[in-house]
Amino acid sequence: MNNRQGFQLGLKTYAQSTSFIFRNKLAWYFLFPVLFNVVLFVAGFYSVSSLSNELIVSLSEWVNIDSWDFWGSGFVVTLIKGFVWVVLRIMFFIIYAYIGGYVILILMSPVFAFLSEATERILTGKDQAFSFSQLFKDVVRGMLLAIRNLSMELFFTLGLFILSFVPLIGYLTPLALFIVSAYFYGFSFLDYTFERRRFKIDVSINFMRRNRGLAIGNGFVFSLVLLIPYVGVMIAGFVSIVSVVAATMAACACIDKDNT
Repeated sequence: MNNRQGFQLGLKTYAQSTSFIFRNKLAWYFLFPVLFNVVLFVAGFYSVSSLSNELIVSLSEWVNIDSWDFWGSGFVVTLIKGFVWVVLRIMFFIIYAYIGGYVILILMSPVFAFLSEATERILTGKDQAFSFSQLFKDVVRGMLLAIRNLSMELFFTLGLFILSFVPLIGYLTPLALFIVSAYFYGFSFLDYTFERRRFKIDVSINFMRRNRGLAIGNGFVFSLVLLIPYVGVMIAGFVSIVSVVAATMAACACIDKDNT
């Protein structure tokens, strides 16, 4: 399968996966992104609020701004504290917008492992016996692979950032960054099937290198959603459910084709 065919397969299974989910009563998996978004919002809000309060206290002790006594000092102090509050929240949204996709992959890995296994069981008609040890391996591998892919993406991002200063090449950097992101996200979604087929990680990596188009096609929609300002990560949680089903369908088709 060449890259063009793989990319088309990745998108084709996306188009099929939504109806597959509802037809096979898998829609209840969409409850997990709801829970994920609520927990993440509460945890993120609490963490940023605590950090901003501690930073303001440290700043107050460092420069002793609470003891300032000049005309307009109250307004200046309020302005400084407000600035710290706003900057921290902006930084949180910027950082989270970049790594939010991998936060989803890591924290929802148990859900993805269950869903991918259920999808393949429906596709093949083979009722595999539940194995907690296998599920645990799937979850751990999913988390480790997500961390590995995040590290690799950061490495490529740094390299592309340097290349962005080169005339003409710099104009292609955003597109290249998007393709790299789609590849690694797609890889993570597809690997749940590879793990059940007993692919070692190096075998899985080599398989994806030969089928880059498939990985990019599967991660394309997920990466595109993450580009939506402010709400991209929230929506991506729901899209990830579709991505896992699409990835399982595409991986099974691709592996079967390679074996024939």
